[in-house]
Amino acid sequence: MFDEKKAQHTIKFIELLKHTGDFHGMPFELWPWERQIVWDVFGTMNERGIRQYRTVYIEIAKKNGKTELLGAVACKHLFDKTEPNGEIYGCAADRSQASIIYDTAVEMILQDEHLRKMTDKGIVHIRDSYKLIENTETGTIYKVLSAEAFTKHGYRPSIVLFDELHAQPNRDLYDTMTKGSFLARRQPLLWIITTAGDDPDRVTIGWEVHEKAETILKARAADDKSKDIPTWYPIMFSYQGEDIYNEDNWFKANPSLGLSLQVEDLREIAAEAKLSPADERTFRWLNLNQWTTTKLTTWLPIDLFDATNGDWSRADLLGKECFMGLDLSTTTDLSALCLVFPPQEGLDDWRVVWDCWIPETNMQDRIRTDHVPYDKWAAAGWLYPTAGDVVDYTMIEERINESRKLYKVVEMDADRSFAAMLLQRLEQDGMTVVDIPQTYAQLTDPMNEIEVQLRTGLISHEANPVARWCFGNTSISKNGNAQIKYVKERRGKHLDRTKRIDLTTAWVCAMARARFHGSLKSVYEDRGIRSVG
Repeated sequence: MFDEKKAQHTIKFIELLKHTGDFHGMPFELWPWERQIVWDVFGTMNERGIRQYRTVYIEIAKKNGKTELLGAVACKHLFDKTEPNGEIYGCAADRSQASIIYDTAVEMILQDEHLRKMTDKGIVHIRDSYKLIENTETGTIYKVLSAEAFTKHGYRPSIVLFDELHAQPNRDLYDTMTKGSFLARRQPLLWIITTAGDDPDRVTIGWEVHEKAETILKARAADDKSKDIPTWYPIMFSYQGEDIYNEDNWFKANPSLGLSLQVEDLREIAAEAKLSPADERTFRWLNLNQWTTTKLTTWLPIDLFDATNGDWSRADLLGKECFMGLDLSTTTDLSALCLVFPPQEGLDDWRVVWDCWIPETNMQDRIRTDHVPYDKWAAAGWLYPTAGDVVDYTMIEERINESRKLYKVVEMDADRSFAAMLLQRLEQDGMTVVDIPQTYAQLTDPMNEIEVQLRTGLISHEANPVARWCFGNTSISKNGNAQIKYVKERRGKHLDRTKRIDLTTAWVCAMARARFHGSLKSVYEDRGIRSVG
């Protein structure tokens, strides 16, 4: 049965609010797809006269206004006197993401004259430091929770707002919010609004819930009540075909196209996608709402590496300033040291050289199983085998100290988590060591810098076959913020150890700091630098 009065009441409340962000101050007029969802969810009743739907699952591409809708829904429940003493939780993978809807709700409250007066009078308390809103009149609270910081007990959620479920690192927060006391509420309501996930292995809670929603939709289309869950309201906006540059198909994943999102913006993104496999993958994922089926995309064409081989020798670099990048193996794999020389007196371009090591016993096994010519590279002096079946770190340390005598080494740049003891010894010996965390935020800029240098011919390097092999092996992952990082390929759940990227890793670590060359010198003179990120 349907209660038109309740549906209209909710729509009226939402449309008294105002938009936030780029549309700040504009009346919140629900768009057709939003209005239909609100109408159905708040108007459809069961035989007991309470809401039929307990789970609203909306899968939609980026930039279609999903945050605004959830912010408005949060306000509706927060000020609803017919459902007092509620506990509303805004959930996401991290606190920053979970705070987005909270911040939207706060901005809506402060723009509304009546709701703002309630805050001025102390009826509604907004505690930004805790990401908490308390309505003393209704007894309802709204609180932010993230997968990285929550306890599994003590919640009695009445309303749960899950943003970007696909990004949840595990199922713990989802289970905590949707089981137990949530089900004991009179008419609990779980809102899930998410983009498709980057989950080619199909192992996340996001994919599990997606499959459940898809099964329900198919069951209803086939009138198969055995596979339906009547308390679910699933809706998916996506384009699943291959004709991805047909603009008519864009509307299937983007119901707000022409409203919050302009066709011209998608055209620009699509043009970039045509030129880059990584950008095409992201376009399919975030803009067409396709669950990714491929894990990785290659970073750069090998032709760029080949076109920038230098015609100089290491003797030309003696006494020049350089930045060291280090990638240490866990003892049994390839380890790499990279020296990046910025342009300086006597050098018109960026220059790069590498050294690398591998356990000799392990090397022989790898030649047979991986079909990689480590022995030939070693014979030519591009690779140093170390005795035994683990890497001899003393050889690497000796090479580092030897290089410090040959060149003006500004600093060592490396991920401390894999080289703590060696880096500590180098620091004790007076060397500046900078930690380079292996995150999207830290790796995006240096990788982009290397790409620009390669494409513009501002860099040259040794014709090192091991470095060339690693460069060709380098694949990247791109997140929802268009940030990138190198990633190691896998075969199922295991790393594909036939595709090493260690020399690329060392290169990027060095470039993470070398790109600031010229702006660091005075800082070192004053106090030195120990860590970034």
